[in-house]
Amino acid sequence: MPITVAIYDRTLEPIRERLEALNLDIIIRPYGEDGWHAIDGVAVDPSEMEIDFFWFSANLSAHGTLAAAFELVLACKSVGVLQTFNAGLDNPYYKKVADKGIPIHNSSAQAIAISEYVMAQVLGLTQPIDLQQEQQREAVWQRTPFREISRMNWLIIGYGPIGQQIAQRVKAFGATTAVVRRSPELSDLVDAAGTFADLPVFLPNADVIILACSLNDDTRDFAGETFFAAIKEGTILVNIARGALIVDAALIRALDEGRLATAVLDVFRQEPLPVDNPLWTHPKVRITPHTSFSGDGVNQRWEQLFFDNLTRMAKGEALHGMVNPSDIT
Repeated sequence: MPITVAIYDRTLEPIRERLEALNLDIIIRPYGEDGWHAIDGVAVDPSEMEIDFFWFSANLSAHGTLAAAFELVLACKSVGVLQTFNAGLDNPYYKKVADKGIPIHNSSAQAIAISEYVMAQVLGLTQPIDLQQEQQREAVWQRTPFREISRMNWLIIGYGPIGQQIAQRVKAFGATTAVVRRSPELSDLVDAAGTFADLPVFLPNADVIILACSLNDDTRDFAGETFFAAIKEGTILVNIARGALIVDAALIRALDEGRLATAVLDVFRQEPLPVDNPLWTHPKVRITPHTSFSGDGVNQRWEQLFFDNLTRMAKGEALHGMVNPSDIT
């Protein structure tokens, strides 16, 4: 039996040649902003559509049509698998899809880019590059001491594909890594591991804290007063997960009191971040507009994940990125 594959029409044409080269037994059902394309000139009732593999490409977000695609999935008679470009599934629509019994597979394509962003931001805070450039302009010959990453303790909260890529790069610098995850397992990349219950043990030792966990009922607002009271002076915090993990008032208090040296924030409760939000002007905050995933290899990896999983489905193999429905809240 052929596999019926739903693909956003603006995504289809650029990849059609590669898709055909796979030589898979598939039927392509393109969809657009207004729903399904006609089949043989006949309009399609979504309630009659049976889709084996529904692909959410990143173009849906770029063109502002993601909500319409969700509605199309929910209106289908059946959907075998939803493959999405998202890593985090906190959009309420994902819960609706999961509640219909549709398996969801998320993306790891962003992990490399985000891990490089994290390293660049922390290096930018520890290496005195601005001072060095200033001294060059003024022809000043003077040492510029810096803090070595190899002497730091890193705490990575969340150890999915993004957390793992960060740990790989941190260990390459020779730093100590601790991770907080559901199952506290050690590896060549992990020196210490625990669950969220172990945060009071890990927080006081961390020089750099990375938030890389999913947003759900258990993690929302977990980085609040108790969290920041436990950190040591001079800690660097980087949030590349979701803004609602942090209680902003507690974060600002920790910065003002000197417990937190710098907060690097790529994600926020409200996006775009309102222009009157105090985070914009805080001297110890670095803001980027949810752009940590924007590496030049991400689009290619998004597409490759789609091709790989479609091929796996055709071969009857397990797909990458299966998300436990109980994790979607």
